[in-house]
Amino acid sequence: MEIERKFLVRNDDFKAQAVKVRHITQGYLVADGVRTVRIRLCEEDACITVKGKTQAGGFSRHEYEYALPLEDAKEMLSLCLPGYIRKTRYCIPYEGHMWEVDVFEGLHHGLVIAEVELQREDEDVALPDWIDHEVTGDKRYYNSFIAGIQR
Repeated sequence: MEIERKFLVRNDDFKAQAVKVRHITQGYLVADGVRTVRIRLCEEDACITVKGKTQAGGFSRHEYEYALPLEDAKEMLSLCLPGYIRKTRYCIPYEGHMWEVDVFEGLHHGLVIAEVELQREDEDVALPDWIDHEVTGDKRYYNSFIAGIQR
């Protein structure tokens, strides 16, 4: 079960705190509101991820992720629905949690979303000062929606 919260980001102060930066390309084989099946390339790594429908409240959903050979994943991207996402991900540790901040490219240049995974839905999480406001559960900030796959 994936439990995460999403936030918009107010400035780029997070970049100086990043311990890892990765460039990501992802596409969707399926995104129908009940499930998504995503292919993701992160430089020299690749995976396929199956996610279920987000539960009430927008915090949690079933998620299954498996590594793929890079060449297979590149070929599978050609089978994806139109609408790829390209983004740079910054990984930032902050008060016991690892934050992932995605800076989107292309059509969504300027969109910056921070995510933090939790162990429980009621878990307290300290917010870094570069966080703006929460968008958890707002489908406009789901990657499949941003890609133009899911409406």
